[in-house]
Amino acid sequence: MMDFKMKQLLRMAIVAAPFTMMITHASAEQVIKIGHVAPVTGGQAQYGKDSENGARLAIEEINKDGLVIGSEKITLQLDSQDDAGDPRQATQVAQLLVDDHVVAVVGHLNSGTSIPASKIYRDAGIVQISPAATNPTYTHQGFKTTYRVVATDAQQGPALASYAQSKGIKSVAVVDDSTAYGQGLASEFEKSAKAIGLKVMSHDATNDKAVDFRAILTKIKGENPEAIMYGGTAATGGPFAKQAMQLGIRAKILAGDGVCADQLADLAGAAAANVVCSEAGAPLDKMPGGATFKSKYAKRFNQPIQLYAPYSYDAIYIIVDAMKRANSTDPAKLLAAMPKTNYAGVLGNVSFDANGDLQHGVISLYTYPGGKKALIDEVKM
Repeated sequence: MMDFKMKQLLRMAIVAAPFTMMITHASAEQVIKIGHVAPVTGGQAQYGKDSENGARLAIEEINKDGLVIGSEKITLQLDSQDDAGDPRQATQVAQLLVDDHVVAVVGHLNSGTSIPASKIYRDAGIVQISPAATNPTYTHQGFKTTYRVVATDAQQGPALASYAQSKGIKSVAVVDDSTAYGQGLASEFEKSAKAIGLKVMSHDATNDKAVDFRAILTKIKGENPEAIMYGGTAATGGPFAKQAMQLGIRAKILAGDGVCADQLADLAGAAAANVVCSEAGAPLDKMPGGATFKSKYAKRFNQPIQLYAPYSYDAIYIIVDAMKRANSTDPAKLLAAMPKTNYAGVLGNVSFDANGDLQHGVISLYTYPGGKKALIDEVKM
C-alpha cells in the first residue's frame, strides 16, 4: 500500500497533468503578427479597406492551410492600423506596430505616409512592403527594409509623357496636389516630357483637400496647352477634370494611378471621357492569378476589388515565403532572406532589385469611354 505522502504526490500529478498538456499544446503554436497600414477612414478609405481585405484574405488562407516554420506551428495574425493618409499619424501607427512586435509590415498605401514611416521600420529592422507607394524616394533612401510590389513614378511619368507624344501632343501644363505622391509623379512626368521635346507651359500646385480649381484652370486656359497632367487622386482629380470641361478647356487630362479609379466617372461626370490615366501594374484580368483571385475575393467579401487588394495579398505571401526560406520568423532573418525573393503570385513573378523595387514593372493606361474604365495600352518597363 502507498503511504499518505505518496498518495498526495500522485493526486498532485493527476491534477497537474491536464495543465501540463495545455501548456505543451500552447507552446507548440506560436502567434506571429504581420502589420498592415492604410487609410481606412477619410477620402481614400475604399482603397485602404481594399488593401486590408487583400492582406486579410492571404492570412486566412495561410492559417487554414497550416504554416510550420522551424518545426513550430505558426498562426498568423493581421495587426491592421489606420493612418488616415496622414504622415504624422503614419509614424505613430508605425511605432505602434514596432511595439506590437510585428515581424513585417504591408503598407503604407500612400507615398506621403510610406516614406516617413519607413524610417521607423528601418530603425527596428522590420521589412516593409508597400502595395501602392510609387514615389521613387521611398526605396532610394539607402534602407534595406523597404520594398514595393508596384512600378514607380519614374516609370509612370515617362509612360504618360510617351503616350502624349504618340498622340501628337506638343504642349502640356502640369498641376500637382502638393503631396509626396502627386509632386513625385508630376515631377517625373515633367522631366520626361521635356526630355522628349514636349513644351511644358507651366507647373502649378493645389492641395489634396481642394474643391475649387477654377483659378488655376483659368490661368491654364490662357496658356492653351494640348494636355494637362494632374498629379493627385480621384477625390480631387475628378472635380479638376469636371471644372476644366465646364470652363471650355479641351486639353486632354493625363493622370496617374491615384486618379485611375472606377468611380472617376462619378466624380468627373462626362469629363471622365477626356481623362487618360496610368496604373503602376497590370489590369486584374491580365494578372496571371487575377481571375482566381477575383473570384476568391468576391466570395469572401461580397464586393468587387477596388485596386490594391491583389498587391497586399501577394505581399503577405512574399513575407511568408521569406520566412520559409529563412526557416525562421525572426525579423532579422526574414529581412536577410528578402533580397532573394522569386515568388510567383497573383501579380506574376515577383523579384526585387537592389533598392527593393520590382525587377519587371508594368504600366497600364486607361480611359473612360461612356463612363466605363477601359484599358488602352500596357507598357512593360
